[in-house]
Amino acid sequence: MAGHSKFKNIMHRKGAQDKKRSNLFSKLSREITVAAKMGAPDPDMNPRLRLAVNAAKAQSMPKDNIQRAIDKASAAGGEDYVEVRYEGYGPGGVALIVEALTDNRNRTATNVRTAFSKNGGNLGSEGSVSHGFERLGMIEYPASVGDEEKVLEAAIEAGAEDVESSEDGHTIWTAADALHGVANELEKALGAADNVKLAWKPSLTVAVDEAQAGTLLKLVDTLDDDDDVQTVWGNYEISDEIMEKLG
Repeated sequence: MAGHSKFKNIMHRKGAQDKKRSNLFSKLSREITVAAKMGAPDPDMNPRLRLAVNAAKAQSMPKDNIQRAIDKASAAGGEDYVEVRYEGYGPGGVALIVEALTDNRNRTATNVRTAFSKNGGNLGSEGSVSHGFERLGMIEYPASVGDEEKVLEAAIEAGAEDVESSEDGHTIWTAADALHGVANELEKALGAADNVKLAWKPSLTVAVDEAQAGTLLKLVDTLDDDDDVQTVWGNYEISDEIMEKLG
């Protein structure tokens, strides 16, 4: 199991910056509704729903909003969302995976394709880039939860596969099917996590220069602002210096 790593940028604008998105609660609600519809409406009996509810709580989503999203799953005449994944390349040959929940595939596909084409990217077929990623469970904790040694010890005890620590916080990786169990064990040792979800982790990252980074982040922002898009993953690495210049 590895400890400290320079791995970053796999999910654009995590944590505090995510809270600035006006449509964040809408995306969280949609995931809760879909999770509740696919299984039991009880988070204790439905691992995916529990993860969705925990993610909503981590973003300070009100309990009433969470319950409404759960109730919507059993309401007659509600939207019927399907999961869709898009894959493609952005500026600098960066590989991107876009996860969406939609009630209109044509609308979502058109919006995603347009975002790629207008921002230096090319949308590919499913499977065109995902072979360069691993599907894993990701659990994030703030740096304030403890030092690297404390988190590493807790992660080993919980059955995690890897830990990456930096001054920004701790990212704990698990097998996809072990995410629910590991997250529960870590919660006992470290408290509630900031983020618990399935992730696409790149096998290799691509460094991008300032010009490429500016266009790439515009592409990711455009995708992220779409109501149907839940998460954008990429294999890009942007230096702190470039991020500061871009603001």
